[in-house]
Amino acid sequence: MQVITAEQASHLINSETTLSTGGFGSCGHPEALTAALAKRFLETGQPQNLTLIFAAGQGDKGERGLNRLAIPGLIKRVIGGYWALTPMLGTLAVSGKIEAHNWPQGVISHLYRTIAAGAPGVITKLGLGTFIDPDQDGGRIDCQDTPALVRKILLEGESYLLYPALPINCVFIRGTRCDRRGNLTMEAEANFHDVLTQAMAARNSGGIIIAQVEEVCGSEELALNDIRVPGILIDFVVISEKSHHWQTYGTQYNAGFVSRPQATEPYRDISEPIPLAKRIIAQRALMEIEHFDEPVVNLGIGLPEKIATVARETGIHNLGLTVESGAIGGFPAGGMSFGASVSPEAIIDQPSIFDFYNGGGIDIAFLGFAEVGAEGHVNVAKLGKRINGVGGFVNIAEAARNLVFCGTFTAGGLETHCANGRLIILKEGCIRKFRANVEKICFNAHFTAPQKAMVLYVTERCVLRWQSGQLLLIEIAPGIDLVQDILNQSDTPIKVSPTLKLMPASLFETAQAVTVTSV
Repeated sequence: MQVITAEQASHLINSETTLSTGGFGSCGHPEALTAALAKRFLETGQPQNLTLIFAAGQGDKGERGLNRLAIPGLIKRVIGGYWALTPMLGTLAVSGKIEAHNWPQGVISHLYRTIAAGAPGVITKLGLGTFIDPDQDGGRIDCQDTPALVRKILLEGESYLLYPALPINCVFIRGTRCDRRGNLTMEAEANFHDVLTQAMAARNSGGIIIAQVEEVCGSEELALNDIRVPGILIDFVVISEKSHHWQTYGTQYNAGFVSRPQATEPYRDISEPIPLAKRIIAQRALMEIEHFDEPVVNLGIGLPEKIATVARETGIHNLGLTVESGAIGGFPAGGMSFGASVSPEAIIDQPSIFDFYNGGGIDIAFLGFAEVGAEGHVNVAKLGKRINGVGGFVNIAEAARNLVFCGTFTAGGLETHCANGRLIILKEGCIRKFRANVEKICFNAHFTAPQKAMVLYVTERCVLRWQSGQLLLIEIAPGIDLVQDILNQSDTPIKVSPTLKLMPASLFETAQAVTVTSV
């Protein structure tokens, strides 16, 4: 192991290199390394034409994280799971300046392990019937003139997808401390994501591993059980300034993210106020928990993460809340700290949590939606020129036993108000989210919904259930006109249940203090 500067690390990256970066969304990204790499390219024009691989794209929706690398000429190809926090990369993708592929986050997380083991790739049914299937887009984002990397194969007479392994020439990872032999700890990190398998994949590909840390210390200062990556896998270490080593993009450090529930550190609420429509949705979705006894739960990013806030406010603590980052228990953080959990009971690595998810370990999952189409298909990956990516959505939606999709009925200027226990639409959103066809099929209801005990679509004005290949309206908000506010605002057929009932009045009574919300 050799200690070098971030600038020196940037000069280790050659043109045409395949680079993988560590971190989970807004957590744990080696900022000093990507900043130095971007600086070198802007000053010298080198290196060129990199292939970038990530599971949960690391960024702040602004200029930090992988957004720094969104420079034409520096990046040639991206294979990524979650893109919403890296909009600058998304801009390059939709403008055709990079070759962009969107694979399930859990598949990419497992791909590192597969590469490390010398296997040909990840073979799975995950993604069949979605836009990742070669029969549709093959996971390509606006680059249909390039070959799809994903292949469909037959195995014992059944169709599977093969996500191919490819050598990783370099990885950027991050830890808290390391000793002089490179043994890496992560005691101040909000999660462990893929650091170990990424390092193994690069090592066994003949690549190099560069780790960013806060300090290098003596081996006697590190507890054996705190070592997350052994020094035999670390080639170079960069000691970072604190400005490039925030715990998450939302906070420099929150002790609650690395403290178990019995810790004395008080909870620091860093969540943002919840808009009215989204609060109604979160409260109604949370009611589905009542059907389970201490369920294992997953909350998706965006609106579903608000469910954790509502649960905390209402004193519900018997939830096994999990996040794809590997945090288990506690209360998942939102916004620019999504991926962290406050007072978790345990933290495991990302490949392991997706093993658990893929095998059906989630009792109920709450996921967002950008579009809902005919037969209940859901799109979260791409809407016009905005790329969110599927993230862990495909893994979770296909494997969870029960699904609750959460989202406003319309978007783009929607304004709502509650008065006298009724919901009032002050201004309708200009974007219809219930459409005849979705741009990218991320949840294929025809393939997947029949295997579920329950599939619901919860909005601020109504609740729908998937039933026999169609959307069935089962609840309507008090004050909402069935024809004007629901049927006329949908481009896809909606069947009305003969036993249609009102959404619980409590949802709208408790929200009366909130005036107008725009979505």
